[in-house]
Formats: sequence, C-alpha cells, structure tokens
Amino acid sequence: MTAARAPRILLAPACLAGALALLPLGYLAVRALERGPGFAWSVITTEGTGLLLVRSLALAAVVVTACLVLGISLAWLTVRTALPGARAWAVLATLPLAVPSYVAAFAWLSAVPGMSGFTGSAVSLTLVSYPYVLLPVAAALRGIDPAQEETSRSLGAGPVRTFRRVTLPQLRPAAAGGGLLVALYVLSDFGAVSLMRYDTFTRGIYTSYQASFDRTPAAALSAVLVVLTIGVVALETRTRGRRGHARTGGGTARPSAPVPLGRAAAPALAWCGAVAAAAVAFPLGTLAYWLVTGNRAGWDPAGLLSTAGVTLAVAGAGAALTTALALPVGVLAARHRGRAAELIEQAAYAGHALPGITVALALVFFAVRYATPIYQELPLLVCAYAVLFLPVAVAATRAAVLQSPPVLEDVARSLGRGPLRVLRAVTVPLAAPGVAAGAALTFVICMKELPATLLLRPTGMDTLATRLWTETGTASYSAAAPYAAALILLAAVPSYLLGRQRP
Repeated sequence: MTAARAPRILLAPACLAGALALLPLGYLAVRALERGPGFAWSVITTEGTGLLLVRSLALAAVVVTACLVLGISLAWLTVRTALPGARAWAVLATLPLAVPSYVAAFAWLSAVPGMSGFTGSAVSLTLVSYPYVLLPVAAALRGIDPAQEETSRSLGAGPVRTFRRVTLPQLRPAAAGGGLLVALYVLSDFGAVSLMRYDTFTRGIYTSYQASFDRTPAAALSAVLVVLTIGVVALETRTRGRRGHARTGGGTARPSAPVPLGRAAAPALAWCGAVAAAAVAFPLGTLAYWLVTGNRAGWDPAGLLSTAGVTLAVAGAGAALTTALALPVGVLAARHRGRAAELIEQAAYAGHALPGITVALALVFFAVRYATPIYQELPLLVCAYAVLFLPVAVAATRAAVLQSPPVLEDVARSLGRGPLRVLRAVTVPLAAPGVAAGAALTFVICMKELPATLLLRPTGMDTLATRLWTETGTASYSAAAPYAAALILLAAVPSYLLGRQRP
C-alpha cells in the first residue's frame, strides 16, 4: 500500500463524487430539523422506530450470512475445483443479477402465498443478491497465489483444511466487500419488502411520505438509516485489515490445479443445481406461466421495443457516470489510506442505503432550488443512479487496484512520471478488467432500479422497470409479463459475461 500523499488529480474528482453522494444528506438535515431537533428526536426515539431498526438489522444479518455461504461456496466450487461443467455453473450462478428483487418476491409470493413477511423477504433478497459476494470472491480466487494452497496440500492438509486455513483468510477483503454490498442492498431495498409486506426502514419511510405532506418524520427515519449505513461501512473497514493482497511473484501467472472432488462431486453438483433452480429456474418458470396464460392481444411489441431501448440508454449513461466517479475513489481507497481517503470512501457509500425515494426527493429539492434546467430531465435521473450505486463501482475498483502490484506504480514514479501519467499508463490498465466488471454490474442494477426512476424520469418516459411495476400494481400480471421478460433477458447479457470471466 502506497504511503505517499494522495495527489490532487485523485482528490479533486474523488471529493466531487463524495459531495454528490452526500447531497441527499444535506436534504435530510434540512427536512429532519425543519420543525426543530426536539421533534426529530421524538420521531427517532419512538417504539416504532426501534422496531424498524431491529427488523431491518435482522433481515440484513440473515441475508448477508446466507449470501456469504452461497457466494463463497459457489465461487470456490466453480473456480478452484474439478466440478463437472464449472463454466456453465459459473454463468448460472451470476444470472440472478438479472432478476429484480420485486420479480423474485412476486414469484415466490404467487407460488407460496403464506411465504410473506420476514421469511419471504429473506429468501427473495438472498437469491438475487448472493452474486455480489460470488463475483469479488471468484475474482480473488483467480488472483491469489496457488503455491500456498499447493504447499498446504503437500504437507498433508486436505482440501477442506487448506481452504479454511489458507484460502479463506486471503478471501476476507473480497468477501467483506461483497457482504457490505449485500447489507446495503438489503437496507435500501423497497420492492421485495413491500410485496412481502415486511416493515423495514424503507417501507416505513415510504409509508410516511405517502401518508402526509409533512416530510419531517420520513426525513428523520432516513437519517437513522444513514447512521446505520455508516456503522455498517465502518464495521466492514475494520474487518478488511491492512494486509497487502497484491500478487508480487511470477508464480501467480499460472492457474491453480483444480482440486479433485472425488465422492463430493455429486453433493457439489446437487448444491449448485439447487441454488440455480431456486434463484433462476423458479422465477423464470413463474414468468413463463404469466406469458402462457396471459392475453397476447393486449401486448404492444412496438412499445415494448421502445421501452427496452430507453432502458438500455438510461442504464448505460448511469453506469458510465458512476464508473467515472468511482475510479478516483477506488484508487484512493486502495493506494492512499489515510483519514481523508477513508472519509471520502465512507461518503461514497452514504447514498446506497438510502431508499430511492429519499434520494429522488433530495435531487428534486436541489434541482428546483439550484438547477432548474435539469428538473424532470434525464441528467437528474442519471445523477440519482450515481448516488445510489456508487458503492458497487467503488468496491469493484478498489478490489481490482488491490490485486495489481503497487511496485509497478512506484517504479513509474521513480522514473519521473507524474501522478496523472502513472494513473493512465499503469494503474488503470492493470485494474481495467475489474473496473469493467464493476461497470457491467452497475449497468445491470441501473436497469432494475425502481423508486428513483418512478419519481425522476422525464415526463412521458418509461423504463421496463416502471412499466412492470405499474402493471403489477394493478394486478395485471399477464400485461406485466412481457416487460419482466425483456428486463430479465437484457440484464442477463452482462450477467452472463460476468459469469464467463475465466483466467
């Protein structure tokens, strides 16, 4: 890890990214204190707020734990073992990224009506979010030196002991980063918990917004959610440690020898098949039922095509801006640890746990008062995507930079290269695959985003997610089916490409 002072070429854009992410917090401060600190405190200290806190934390803890088990096990099986059909299983394991949480929730709720509340929310969110752990862990498995595992096995340690004592400690940063993204995803989810009728902070905030013109109670609840987010990010930072994780030797250029599974091959295949069936086959089967039983006379192919084009354009713009803002933050977090870098990184995570409706209303508040020309225009929606999903791109960038040897940057600086040239010629090219993976992941998430899109889309513009939600909200499930199918198919393409990454 580089001890040199962070260059201004990184600090300036990183501060801009942090300022954009903190913009909703300014809105919350204005709204929450609008009627005085006493009123805000009375909202925060109610029994209902405490119950929302417990329910939100319980859901996040269960989903994160389940995602760590699913993500790490599937990553190890598909990357490091002689699993039959490993490449196909790796692709299938990433496809849940293409399934919106509200589609997964409705699929389970329609098939098992009693599966609402906590159980339904936990199952739905786990099955759509475990790839956030799988992808960084799989990337780390491909990057770590296989010589340590081979040495352990040569000394008589079996595959399980080698994994637990040698491999798992090296996966801690990637697993912690993925677990953080899952926790923030769960805390900010609105679609699944709403359909499952499980009250968390997001549903409580939305209900408060809808119930009254007074935004102060909802703003106070959102402020509690922000504090909760900061605590989760700080906890992940402490578990990350300060060990170096970059490869420094030439032996790491070769792939590791696959670990033979032997008699464990059948249980491993059964495990992969069960996860794929629950996370991919089941929602797709439910969607197929909607398509088959629906009234095709009401379908609008031209409208569907137009909406799909708009969705791709908006998601592409959101992913591009988010990745550009995340690059300096990720490099700072990986190479220039210090108080300033930590504050900027934590600021970048602030908006991700805010519900989309809060971020949207904050940007509306800002645009109406200070940026009228972009009110109800596409740039405002793209900025909302950047605020909401900046942590996804930051985590991918930081992990990619950590995997590249810092000594190459030190050599470039010793040859007289300036910070900008080192960044452009060394850091970015080495981290490019990981940054691209983060951009693809951000693109998928932007396509599925719902609450902010509903509030900030330009007049007359629809995305696949908003049309799907509109039709589902009126119980027109057959009419919603084509939009759900198109959304999943489009999101499946980058998800498939992410799953195909091999050494």
